[in-house]
Amino acid sequence: MQNYKMIIEYDGSRYKGWQSQKDTDVTIQGKLNSVFSALEGRSVEVQGSGRTDAGVHATGQAANVKLTVDKMPKEIKDYVNQYLPEDIGIIEIDKAPERFHARLCATKKTYCYRIFNSSDPNVFGRKWMYEIREPLDIPAMRRAAQYLVGRHDFAAFCARAQKKKSTVRTIYQIEILQNEKEVDVVVTGNGFLHHMVRIITGTLVEVGEGKRTPRDMVEIMEKGIRKNAGITMPAKGLTLCNVEYENEM
Repeated sequence: MQNYKMIIEYDGSRYKGWQSQKDTDVTIQGKLNSVFSALEGRSVEVQGSGRTDAGVHATGQAANVKLTVDKMPKEIKDYVNQYLPEDIGIIEIDKAPERFHARLCATKKTYCYRIFNSSDPNVFGRKWMYEIREPLDIPAMRRAAQYLVGRHDFAAFCARAQKKKSTVRTIYQIEILQNEKEVDVVVTGNGFLHHMVRIITGTLVEVGEGKRTPRDMVEIMEKGIRKNAGITMPAKGLTLCNVEYENEM
């Protein structure tokens, strides 16, 4: 049996998240499992680096699957892409060590939250960006973001903090990038709590709107109460961009 590592991209607009569910087949993992099982001739399960929520997209989701089929990686890729829906695609696949696991071996993940910051219509990006009509104070958002960088307890930025053994995570970098009408909040960390990036972005947006000061981030983290942080931004603006491993193959 051979283990394979994959990089997958998908438009999450019509899916109920990554994780397969018994009551629906409209999940990313469910679609992948179905096609890989047909290829293998038996039931197999694709393991993803993380469970993106309903409506969240990916340009660099990592996953692995174990197969016995006698095919080269390119043949597997071509077969699977032929039968996947057009809004899911494998962009890379290669042999991986037996012990490689996409979720357990991941060391860093990068998410990007895309905001269309203009009063103009957003015809072509409306499915993948959240729209804010009023101008945002980008320098203030950048100052606020720096308080979040490092190892902290992010309980205030978690939708289900009470269900986690630990809410401590490390954020390596937060970039606030502006390109004409688009503002991107790019967050890299060693792992993320439920809705964490969307809540961080919502809090930074409230700084950008003048509803909070950058320094408020310190008190929010110290108190660790969810209601003290900002809104949870809609799923459609979020994309999983990259997953890193300590020993890249």
